[in-house]
Amino acid sequence: MLNIKKLSLIILLTLFIFPLSAENYNIIPEPTKITKVGEEVYQLPYEFSISFSEKELEFSANYLSDYIYDNLGFKSEVIKGSKFRADINLINLANGSTPGGYRINIDAPYGITIEGNDDAGVFYGVQTLIQLLPVNAAVLPQFDEILIEDEPALQYRGLLLDVVRHFLPVSYIKKFIDYMALHKLNYFHWHLTDDQAWRIEMKSHPELTEIGSYREGEIVGFFPGEYKELPYKAYYTQDEIREVVEYAADRHITVIPELDIPGHCMAVLATYPHFATDYGIDSIPPRKTAQTWGIYNRQNNVLAPTPEVFAFLKDVFEEVCNLFPAQYVHFGGDECAKKWWEQSPKTQQFMKENSLADEKALQSYFVDYVQKVISSQGKIAIGWDEIIEGNISKESVIMNWHRPSVGVEALKSGHKVVFASSQFFYFNRKESRSQSEIGHRGPLSLENVYNFEIPSEGLTQEEKNNIIGVQACLWTEYLPTTWKLEYFLFPRISALSEVCWSKSENKSWNNFKKKMVHQFDRYDLWGIRYNDAFFRLNDIVRSR
Repeated sequence: MLNIKKLSLIILLTLFIFPLSAENYNIIPEPTKITKVGEEVYQLPYEFSISFSEKELEFSANYLSDYIYDNLGFKSEVIKGSKFRADINLINLANGSTPGGYRINIDAPYGITIEGNDDAGVFYGVQTLIQLLPVNAAVLPQFDEILIEDEPALQYRGLLLDVVRHFLPVSYIKKFIDYMALHKLNYFHWHLTDDQAWRIEMKSHPELTEIGSYREGEIVGFFPGEYKELPYKAYYTQDEIREVVEYAADRHITVIPELDIPGHCMAVLATYPHFATDYGIDSIPPRKTAQTWGIYNRQNNVLAPTPEVFAFLKDVFEEVCNLFPAQYVHFGGDECAKKWWEQSPKTQQFMKENSLADEKALQSYFVDYVQKVISSQGKIAIGWDEIIEGNISKESVIMNWHRPSVGVEALKSGHKVVFASSQFFYFNRKESRSQSEIGHRGPLSLENVYNFEIPSEGLTQEEKNNIIGVQACLWTEYLPTTWKLEYFLFPRISALSEVCWSKSENKSWNNFKKKMVHQFDRYDLWGIRYNDAFFRLNDIVRSR
């Protein structure tokens, strides 16, 4: 039997162990479980040490060390060692549990231990620990004795950046990837080609960037409108692509390239005019890259179904597959202006010879061809949700940008789906009606992003298992500067983070609002430009 002294101790410890909300610690995204395990406070020494259990965790250890030094001013020694050798210990359990899962144990006076189910889990644990740090330099970090147990709800947590309409240098692409890492996002969708430019070097077709990366100017305001002369030319070399891919991989982020076909191809047609359905017609002016946004029916931007075009598609997609190690390659497949195929006798003849009933079937023919090229390289093709209009292979992943019901349709047809509905996740839309900046129709409020729920009603378990993730998209037609880009991205990226990572039962809009007050202080610390419209409109007081 237990004596009275031991029983009293057990009761006392039990009183100290109770679940908490991340609201108490302002952690975004909301962890699976936080438990307070003691009443003491652990203070990180001014000069402290970080240990890592294996070589693969050295980057995470140095990442944490650099973050604390750059933002708080405290130095640390990074060492390879075993558990409890240092003030902060990073350990890969390699236990086969949910990828990306982790545990943080803060135990005074022994220190902090981050255990990950894998290397990525350790890195995500580091991101959570960063959110427990002060937001002012020279403030000594103090931590409650808590245990955090966490894992991602979704394995695909994505963010698209369009660099076609407005180019961003590699230095800023890296900063953008850092923003993703701080929010536990893990797929960077890089939109590299469109009507306005081709922004990736192709060794097989160097003319694509020599000619196709240039445009003469751009529209002022919305269509129809005025145009301004603004010579614009830029692209990424393959060495720069590899540099970005490696930088992202260190932060457990996979880079997915997108080459948009068979529509959105004015940059291709400016480079190779004979790829157009109306090539050879005298009345057609010289082809140029687009100077406006959203061109579908006003100018020809679709590829003709010719042997040369299909050979071209094979060349560029094989090259892209070899350049990017990602398992996914995005081929667009959306918004094909079918009238150009309808008006082309040669295209109609091709359709007749290949028993294609209509232009939707021709679009599917292009998509199926490219999907097979991508598959032959050991990759998985992703396309926008228009591709389900045809009999597209079930191997292709559907990225749902229309209403979520279209994503449900794709699930019911047997496809894997990423939900990226413009209704919830197009961050180029204004956040509030009070914004004076020119931009796409809106508003798309912080609350609407946060309250997105993945559809589940009427789906079988197998169909639910085919939901691989959620993605937001940042199209840059009206975002010509990094200042404006960040203003449209933050704070909605924080809502996206919790939508992607946290289980539905752990989410709370009221708690998230409270956490966001502190999150703005982190934004200030990180030097981020952001929109605090929600808090101004709702009279929520900032902490400083």
